[in-house]
Formats: sequence, C-alpha cells, structure tokens
Amino acid sequence: MVMPRFVRPKEGDSESSPDLYVANCGPAVGLQFDTIASAFSSFGEVKGVYAADESGARVIVSFLEPASAHSAFIALNDRPCPHLGGRSLHIRHSILQPPSSRGMASVPVSLNASDLNIPGLYLFHDFISAVEEEQLLQAVDTGSWISLSKRRVQHYGYKFCYDTRNVDTKQHLGALPSFVSFILERISLSPDIPEKLDLDQLTVNEYPPGVGLSPHIDTHSAFEGLIFSLSLAGPCIMEFRRYTAGSWAPKTASISDTEVENPNSCSEVSRKAIYLPPRSMLLLSGEARCAWHHYIPHHKIYRQNFERLVV
Repeated sequence: MVMPRFVRPKEGDSESSPDLYVANCGPAVGLQFDTIASAFSSFGEVKGVYAADESGARVIVSFLEPASAHSAFIALNDRPCPHLGGRSLHIRHSILQPPSSRGMASVPVSLNASDLNIPGLYLFHDFISAVEEEQLLQAVDTGSWISLSKRRVQHYGYKFCYDTRNVDTKQHLGALPSFVSFILERISLSPDIPEKLDLDQLTVNEYPPGVGLSPHIDTHSAFEGLIFSLSLAGPCIMEFRRYTAGSWAPKTASISDTEVENPNSCSEVSRKAIYLPPRSMLLLSGEARCAWHHYIPHHKIYRQNFERLVV
C-alpha cells in the first residue's frame, strides 16, 4: 500500500501550505481523528485528518486555508495542546508530493469497518484488555514455534501446510490452548458475530519489524467461511483490494491462496484501507473473506511488532 507522501516545502514556501505534519498525535497515543480535527478547528476549517504512516502516532492535519495551518503551527509546535490533554505536539509544514507514476495512488485510511462498505467486514475495537493482551503474549512465547522465511508461526487444532496451502483434516493436533478460552467465549457471546461457531483452528503469526503480508485471499478449504484476526503488541494498516475479472492472474489455478503476481501493475482494482489498533479483532466473512485480497505492506524502515491470532 502506498501511503500519502508529505514532504517539507521549499524554503520560504511554508506559509503557502495548508497541510501540517503532526507527530506525537494519533490513535496509537489515544487521540482519535475527530478529536484531533476538533482541537485544530479553532484555527480555521479543517478539511481532514489523515494517518501520516502506519505508526498511528503521526497524522496530517489538512486545513482549507494556508493561514489557518500557519496559525496552528505557531501556537502549538513543541507546546502542550490544552484540547488534547496537554500533549506536546511536534509539527512541521508539509506539502503533498504526487505519487510516482510507477506506483498506485494512496487510499484514505478508515478507523471503522463500516466506512469501507465491504460486506462481511467487521472490526471490534478493544476486544481484549491491555492486561489480557500481555497475558496472551506471555502465553504464546512459551509455545512451539515453526520458523518460516520471514516470520514464525504456531499451529493449534489443525496444522496449516504451507507447501500445499491447505490442512490435513485427518491430523488433528488436539483442543485449542487454554489461553484462548476467554477469546472463544467472548466470540460466542458477542451479539455482533453473525453466526454461532465451533472454532477448532488457531494460527499464531509473529511478524518481525517491517514484515507484512502480500495481497492474498486465504485458502477457502483450509479456513472455511470466517477468519478472526486479533492484533497484538502494535498497530498496522491493512489494505483490501478487489480486482476486476481479467485484470490480474493468480499464480496457480489450484486451491492455494490466491495471490497477485504484480499487484501494482493492475489498473482495474478497488482499494480500501483500515487502521487496526492493538487489541482489536478483525472478522472476515462473506464478500470480505472470499472476494477481497487483504494486504499489509513490507517496510524496510518502519519498526512494527504485530502478531495475528487467527481462529
């Protein structure tokens, strides 16, 4: 996914930019976009607040008028903001750099699944508490890891075979571990879950800093109709892509995961993105599960600690 790229304006042009790059500000530090917009609106009309990167702690505040941005910069840069809990903000003037002709245009990042209008996509914020998150991280650390090329995994219930991209239903590994019992109970009791389930498969993925996911649709026969994904230890931005028939070619025609050979070369594609905060539960079902590729970009410089529990 190509994020919006904001750069410093040329010397002397700062006051001509309506956009501000604001650090120490965003969902990762407890400040939602609407709260940020409200705080900055005292300086003039705010067109929008956008994620500056995948950290969740840096945003772009875009004003209608450059003078409003400059007033906010003078008043708030390196100073406590009383409307944001006294948090000190680190601000610089920025301008939007047009995307490279070799890449794809950026997409807005939503905070709620309903904003994406993808049938079958749900995001439950704060599905577990911070204490529960720490307990889960400690529990999985004692598990048996399998090392892959860019990450390591644990399998419970049924083992996913990466060579065939499927599971052997004749090789049952046993019941799911006790450390996820409260998660399974919470799922079963949730009035927002579309159907009652008998969950019998769990994969723990540990993604090192900078490692993401290639655009893909998980094998239908291996994971069936619903996938739950619990984010631990850090935030990320996930992009969803739906390709028009004929605009891309899968690597194989088998039952394996459908991946795109060169996703950035596909012109006929719908793209949407969502911010996944720590402790949130993502549910892929229906159209979101079967028709949309999901994707987390790999980064060489962004330090990301993200684990995904799939049940």
